[in-house]
Amino acid sequence: MPFITAAGHRLDTRWIGPRDSSGPTLVFLHEGLGSIEMWRDFPDRIARMTGCATLVYSRYGYGRSDPLTEDRKLDYLHREALDVLPAVLDTCDIHDSVLIGHSDGASIALLLAGAGIRPVRGAVVMAPHVFVEDETIAGIEKAKAGWTEGGLARALARYHDNAEAAFRGWHEAWLSPGFRAWNIEEYLHGIRCPLLAIQGVDDEYATLAQINAIESQVSGPFERLDITECRHTPWRDQPERVAEAITRFVSGLRTSD
Repeated sequence: MPFITAAGHRLDTRWIGPRDSSGPTLVFLHEGLGSIEMWRDFPDRIARMTGCATLVYSRYGYGRSDPLTEDRKLDYLHREALDVLPAVLDTCDIHDSVLIGHSDGASIALLLAGAGIRPVRGAVVMAPHVFVEDETIAGIEKAKAGWTEGGLARALARYHDNAEAAFRGWHEAWLSPGFRAWNIEEYLHGIRCPLLAIQGVDDEYATLAQINAIESQVSGPFERLDITECRHTPWRDQPERVAEAITRFVSGLRTSD
């Protein structure tokens, strides 16, 4: 069945390829308004190119998973990384993982990799946030205006059982005055696994300061890819470059066995 129960919620999951105990499992972690379906065929492409078993899931409040019924607390990314994601991995019997996260999902990957509560083979983080920038707030304010005008609401309704709750939970948390102090840099020094960070130079939600902070503070091998003519969604804006970079990175992890 595609649904699992983890950390008290029913979550929609999708497996790509046969489960392979001889290599790592790729685990895709979507953005703050994402879901399984919003990844389109990108996980399939990476699974095919790397030959790795792949898990994609929609977090609580997104996609076909249980809809959000309460306000998101300001530590919701910590809870997703330190409580929910380990429960998902345990429920799916994944003990050797490569995390592939985008935006919120990238921050979740960094948190788990840096917490040291379970081993992570490696992580790919696309457009990660480690602190809040003025550009982040401006981008979310623009998204809020798009929702009010109706276009974004109609677009998201195709991917979420309760798009209004998904959008409200995301933007109300990030636009809360208390969230301006959100910062996960204290976890970066604990990241000892190989890390690939991918950032669009034209990202409307962040600047290269995010990647610079990660590069200067992680303890393990670090590789970065700054992409021109690329906004907040590198895997969609520059799919060829991103797929090639991820495949090369994952291949390097597998040859290090």
